[in-house]
Amino acid sequence: MANSDCEGGRQKVHEAASELYQIAALMMADESQAVDLVEAAVAQTKIDPCAEAEASVNAARVNLVETAVARLSQADPKAFDAPTVSAPSGGCIEEDDLSAAGISASQLKGMLHGPGRRTLRNWLEQLPIAQRAIFVERAILGWDNAAAAASLTKSAARNWQPRQVSEVFRQALCSLANSLVHAAVVQA
Repeated sequence: MANSDCEGGRQKVHEAASELYQIAALMMADESQAVDLVEAAVAQTKIDPCAEAEASVNAARVNLVETAVARLSQADPKAFDAPTVSAPSGGCIEEDDLSAAGISASQLKGMLHGPGRRTLRNWLEQLPIAQRAIFVERAILGWDNAAAAASLTKSAARNWQPRQVSEVFRQALCSLANSLVHAAVVQA
C-alpha cells in the first residue's frame, strides 16, 4: 500500500528539480537565469509525484533545453546559425564521442557532481553558445545527433542537421581535451 508521499514522490520531484537546475546552469552559464528557467520548465511540464517519474522528468528536460536554446538564441540571434559542413573537418577529435576527448562517463559524472564541477562550468562558460548547448545535449543528457539537431531546429528556428551537430560537438570535445591537458600540465 502506498503512503501519502506516493512512495517517495516528493523526493523524486526534489531530485528532478535539482537535476534540472544543474542542466539549466550549464546551459545558461548564469545561476539566476537557471533558476528562472527551471521554474518555467516545471510550470510548463506536468510532474505527478505519484506517477512514473522518468517520463515526466524527461519531458521537463526537453522543455528546459528547448526553452534555454530559445532564450539564448533570442539574446544572440547569430549564436545558433548552423555551420556549413561539407566533409568531416579532421580536427583534433576524430569521433563525436566523449571518450575521444579522453573522458569516460564516470569521469564526466565526477566532474558534474564532484570537486570538478566548478572547472567544468568554467570551461563551458568559455565555449560559444551553440557548442555549450550541444555539449550539454550530447554529453550530459546523452542525446544523439539527430535528437540534438531536432531540438536546435525547433527552439532556435534554424535548420540543423545531425552532421552539423556532430561537427560542433567534436569542436567542443577538442576544447575540453585541450583544457584537460592544460589543467594536467598546470597541476604537474
